[in-house]
Amino acid sequence: MMNETEMARMVRKAIDGYFRDLDGEKPCRVYNMVINCVEKPLLENVLHRVRGNQTHAANMLGINRNTLRKKIKVHGIKF
Repeated sequence: MMNETEMARMVRKAIDGYFRDLDGEKPCRVYNMVINCVEKPLLENVLHRVRGNQTHAANMLGINRNTLRKKIKVHGIKF
């Protein structure tokens, strides 16, 4: 089972790789890039685990159901 420390380590490794791959180019909007890369698969996984029940998914994620609905729409998630 992965804990928060392991997940944080994986994120750090991915971000380090991103900066290495820039090869001198100036990074921009890194926060939005990371959030967008992580948020969609997170939402998809949670929704799958609760068989599409948005109320349960929102509770599991610790967000408001309306916020979840907006994020589903923004990411174009189908379930």
